[in-house]
Amino acid sequence: MDPDSVAERLAQLALFADLRWPELEAVAHTFEEEVFGAGQRVLRQGLTGAAFYIVLDGEASVLVDGKERARLGRGEFFGEISALTGGVPVADVRAETLLRCLAIPGPQLEPFLLEHPAVMLRMLQAEARRLRDTTRWQ
Repeated sequence: MDPDSVAERLAQLALFADLRWPELEAVAHTFEEEVFGAGQRVLRQGLTGAAFYIVLDGEASVLVDGKERARLGRGEFFGEISALTGGVPVADVRAETLLRCLAIPGPQLEPFLLEHPAVMLRMLQAEARRLRDTTRWQ
């Protein structure tokens, strides 16, 4: 996917809603497109996870100890915990359909967020909502 197409896709996502076009164009060079087939594991709980992913198209499930905990669709993200902490993923993420994502390598995520605090704030807000919703899992 060319950088202009990536920028156009990013502009449609809530995570990047506060960025202007020149910033989106610059950010587009940071991400790589990755495609996963239905049933393919993107992240494996307890094993190495090395990237932050944003879903462009398709659907993924989040599984903890084999139990589905959430479904992710367009505009949602995953891999942030292991990318930011350098630890292993706390869940499996499995493509339920053909899954197209934008990915940034884990070591690049923190500098990216520091450079784009509006994206970091939106990510933090999404994390707070997820944390609130985890009480449903128990």
